[in-house]
Amino acid sequence: MSLLQMTVGELLEKQAEMFPDNEAMVYPELKIRKTYQEFNEMADQAAKGMMALGVEKGEHLAIWSDNKPEWLVSQFATGKMGAVLVTVNTNYRAQELEYLLKQSDATTLILAEEFKGTSYINILKEICPELDSSVKGDLQSERLPHLKNIIVLSDKEYPGCFSWQDLVDMGRSTSTEELEVRKRSLSYQDVINMQYTSGTTGFPKGVMLSHNNIVNNGNQVADSMKLTPEDRLCIPVPFFHCFGCVLGTMAAVSKASTMVILEQFNPEKVLKAVSEESCTGLHGVPTMFIAELNDPSFEKYKPTTLRTGIMAGSTCPMEVMKDVIDKMGASEITIAYGQTESSPVITQTRTDDPIERKVGTVGRVHPNVEVKVVDPATGEEIEPGIPGELCTRGYLVMKGYYKNEEATEAAIDQDGWLHTGDIAVMDKEGYLEITGRMKDMIIRGGENVYPREIEEFLYQHPDVLDVQVIGVPDQKFGEEIMAFIITKEGTEVSEEDIRAFCERQISKHKIPKYIRFTDEYPMTASGKIQKFKLREDAVDFINAHS
Repeated sequence: MSLLQMTVGELLEKQAEMFPDNEAMVYPELKIRKTYQEFNEMADQAAKGMMALGVEKGEHLAIWSDNKPEWLVSQFATGKMGAVLVTVNTNYRAQELEYLLKQSDATTLILAEEFKGTSYINILKEICPELDSSVKGDLQSERLPHLKNIIVLSDKEYPGCFSWQDLVDMGRSTSTEELEVRKRSLSYQDVINMQYTSGTTGFPKGVMLSHNNIVNNGNQVADSMKLTPEDRLCIPVPFFHCFGCVLGTMAAVSKASTMVILEQFNPEKVLKAVSEESCTGLHGVPTMFIAELNDPSFEKYKPTTLRTGIMAGSTCPMEVMKDVIDKMGASEITIAYGQTESSPVITQTRTDDPIERKVGTVGRVHPNVEVKVVDPATGEEIEPGIPGELCTRGYLVMKGYYKNEEATEAAIDQDGWLHTGDIAVMDKEGYLEITGRMKDMIIRGGENVYPREIEEFLYQHPDVLDVQVIGVPDQKFGEEIMAFIITKEGTEVSEEDIRAFCERQISKHKIPKYIRFTDEYPMTASGKIQKFKLREDAVDFINAHS
């Protein structure tokens, strides 16, 4: 299968030409429906507005919002006029926002008024007090010297800020010919998207992704799901993350499928959207699917049209996968694995893979992509069946980290291999199992223990809803094992019950020394569980009880 050589804007234009009347985007809560032709025109108009604002090709435009229609339009508008869309985590606060805007050299910021009760405007004013007294389009900020334009997604007037409608109206002063000239100046190899990695170690790094990266990754993700123009994909995962804006929007647009979008995740709203919009695909991390399956409204909105979708972010327990297939009807659900630096998907299960593959592996490598498993100590490739670091090479590898050559060179070797930092085992058929991060592996008394193995075992306990296993410091063994467990509603289970369940079932050294029951896990906004925060909580817990 050959790679596509087109920009993000060209991809949308092609679909608008071939499938003008197909629904492109549906926002059930906002009562918004747009065909591919209408959506393409909206993106053109916003692209003209960005040009009228003076935004040049290659300039950085940041967006800080949940999954609003303007976010989606901005993704394809920047793809047409060549500005680099810098995606901002919806959970960010003042210090993180200041770091990102400064490090990315963003000249323009599009932002929502608020998110989950937190005022984004007030946070921006904390780091940019000059906003109230500044002229629209000519912000003079001491701490953010590059930042000039602020666009608020609101009808309300804010001092020093444009509204989205202002941007659209300004676009009338840019001719279609001017936009066409700009489009023709773009190359599919240009950087078009920049996402900041979660920064579990040190400061977040800006991952530079090109049209080539995300257009092709979206297309190959869609191929693995067998998406068609008849499919309707529900996207409740955040756009600021690759899951939303590559596996979601880019995959759907690559096949002219319909995007059914929720601004924020809510299990009942997802079930309602899937039911009322006859969605055939649904994306989510395992915790989202667990929430949907356990929602009181499940029987009312029980899905009857689902076929496929993607579960990613962390590994899916067998019981959850069975329920997604049997109760939700998504018999062709796929598992995808990757990271932002690989734009993001490296491997994926296929629609006809057996359930054991969907639970026990992250699938096979995508076409046009190379993978190998290497010994972390020597860098030599190792045999199937032996754990090592997963490396990948091909069109999907990022252009690098923005203004951070040292980190780029540490991640991508001289032969073009991206080192993922994940421990993987490949079987003889080429299916990969991710057994953890190199830094998550627990070494207890010289024995390597993979948290995933213990998690999988504990999921089999009838009262366990979710479980996360981590290593904690121990004077005698170097590390000991701790399990954080969420129990099913209405059940009572003790530490002794869990240990008794483990006895004679798993090796003694794998039985958790510490067991803690909890109601929730610390999460990133994209739904990934932050094990480093669990480790911090664990150390405090152990110190308090020792």
